[in-house]
Amino acid sequence: MKYFLLAVVLTACLSARAQKAPFTMHTLTLPAEIADRNNQFSGLYCRGNQLLLLSESRLQERAEAKVYALDLGSVQAQLAQETQPLTYKKYALVNLDKIRARLDSAGQIYEGLEGLTMLGDVAYFSIETATPSPYCYLIKGELNDAAATITLDTRYLVPLPKPALTNGTHVYNAGFEALASYDNSLLLLYEYNYFTHDNYAYRLPTAATTPDIPQYVPLRRLPFRVTDLVPEGKNRFTAINYFYSGNDDSVYRTPAPDPNARFIQAGAGYKNYCRLISLRYRRHQLRWKPLFELPAQYQTYNWEGLAAYKGGYFLINDKYGPSNQSTLLYLRKK
Repeated sequence: MKYFLLAVVLTACLSARAQKAPFTMHTLTLPAEIADRNNQFSGLYCRGNQLLLLSESRLQERAEAKVYALDLGSVQAQLAQETQPLTYKKYALVNLDKIRARLDSAGQIYEGLEGLTMLGDVAYFSIETATPSPYCYLIKGELNDAAATITLDTRYLVPLPKPALTNGTHVYNAGFEALASYDNSLLLLYEYNYFTHDNYAYRLPTAATTPDIPQYVPLRRLPFRVTDLVPEGKNRFTAINYFYSGNDDSVYRTPAPDPNARFIQAGAGYKNYCRLISLRYRRHQLRWKPLFELPAQYQTYNWEGLAAYKGGYFLINDKYGPSNQSTLLYLRKK
């Protein structure tokens, strides 16, 4: 009997250790220009000693087309001293107005930029369109440090077919928010991946001037929203998996008996929920598993950007959350 009790105690201890949060949370103090909620950040990317912050660049609201770059040396100093101001520069997105005009004239209404990744000095962006539009789009541009510009190639405009529900309609306000490089190609995940029929990501070669039609990569059914994606070594990725409790996002409400349903239930209603998940690309398909659930005080932010850094992660929201501004969070590995 005593050995049985000992085994129970040991199992409980091991379980407690396994569930211990692997990160400590640190909120960075952003310069006022960057903290402005009107930036509506939608993506992050670590490039050398810079952390790139992608603004949605909502031209229809007269927003400036831009990408900010935080100096990671100043970020590390602030994480160490807490009072160190962050230094940054701003890259202008050249030709975005021309691309928007081209989309709008074709009836594919531009709504903003959602995803960012890079291959060398070439930056790739995903464009979200209005819900009725059958396509989102991929664009690219050359980053020039000296001129502080990213000049978009107006000839490169890749249509990304939106997956449809069984009734033929598109998911409200959904786009290809998750974009990452993979083996000299790009991997793109749609925001909604809980279709009762097939779910898949897109893989797109980047070598050609005019790229091929995106290749389908099967994906195991995935609840909630996917809002950003970052490579984590050979064939592995980490993504933001987020649920918003509002009525407009009711399509994301995972029903029982799916075990994920318990994470979003609050009595007879729903609550916001956010976690990081790990994805593995193997045998021409993607599989996922939970990685880390954010603490309760961070569940109500609409996290849209993710970047891996020194064993941890940066997260940024658009403008929604209790801070009512842009909030940059660093998850430091313990």
